[in-house]
Amino acid sequence: MSSVELLTVSVQNARVILLAGPSGSGKSYVARRTGLPVLCLDDFYKDGTDPTLPQAQGIVDWESPESWNAEAAIAAIAELSASGQALIPVYDIGQSARVADRLFAIDDQSMFVAEGIFAAELVTRCAELGLLADAIALKRPRTVTFTRRLVRDLAEHRKAPSVLFRRGIRLFREDPTVLGRAYLLGCRPMSARKIWARVESLKSASRTRA
Repeated sequence: MSSVELLTVSVQNARVILLAGPSGSGKSYVARRTGLPVLCLDDFYKDGTDPTLPQAQGIVDWESPESWNAEAAIAAIAELSASGQALIPVYDIGQSARVADRLFAIDDQSMFVAEGIFAAELVTRCAELGLLADAIALKRPRTVTFTRRLVRDLAEHRKAPSVLFRRGIRLFREDPTVLGRAYLLGCRPMSARKIWARVESLKSASRTRA
């Protein structure tokens, strides 16, 4: 029996809202505005030295779900649901490496948000384990996402500006595919305002059950 299966034996009321969407679309901002604890799923990327990393045109394909540790993310979500806290990796994108760990707690909240570009990859497993409150994909105009992503990446000095611009153009073209996959995996498309309204509805229902 896996560690994830063991953790689900004592699951409490805490469930997860998975929030997917293209890189730079504003998932983190939208998640924080819900007022719920927010787990950043991007911290579960594999190290740049991992031999299992997918390749595209001779370089690591960081946009592929295979560049990310889904099992570790599921284990963390299960631990948060069961005990209210979990040890989470701290990932440095510039170094392409896990540089530390931190204790993440949801206190007495009955729900929390897990956001990231690969969040949709967890929908089926979270549902099977009884952990899923909802699965949503943030939908914005592509031009807005392109601008937000480029401004963020330049401000954080993630890579050289020329690399970031070329990446931004490529992702602009791929964003519809990213959203299409999220929908296929079970996420419902919503604007930021509709997401906040949906979360408030879930909060209200949770209080009523309590």
